[in-house]
Amino acid sequence: MNKLEMTEVIMATKAAKNTTWGEISNIVGMSEVFITSCCLGMNSAPEAAADKLCAFLGLGPDVSVALQAIPRKDFSTEAPTDPLIYRFHEITGVYGDTLKELIHEKFGDGIMSAIDFELSVDKEKNPKGDRVVVTMNGKFLAYNQW
Repeated sequence: MNKLEMTEVIMATKAAKNTTWGEISNIVGMSEVFITSCCLGMNSAPEAAADKLCAFLGLGPDVSVALQAIPRKDFSTEAPTDPLIYRFHEITGVYGDTLKELIHEKFGDGIMSAIDFELSVDKEKNPKGDRVVVTMNGKFLAYNQW
């Protein structure tokens, strides 16, 4: 089973079971963001987590093996057309240089790791309309100088 087939099976089963990523992440014992990205094929799950997820959803060992497989992280550099994903693309387009400047000012010449990284998505009640709170927490990696 490849990652695309795995994702299709997981999504269909998740919908049929009427469960949430939060419920799945609680069962698995890992971050909601990380386990979701594993199910969408962009990360690999540890064996124990993959097995717990499959047991909870009633999926076979072929899905667990696919969840554990190292993914190919290949994505388009073109602007996405999905409105929500496009907004993140827009944010980096508008604020990317600002983020780069502020990170360099505070840390020096380097990047934020996307490997040693945590991401969370929360909902904040607000009288003007609920707010989406996205927190990115990545290790700073300085560029080597030689």
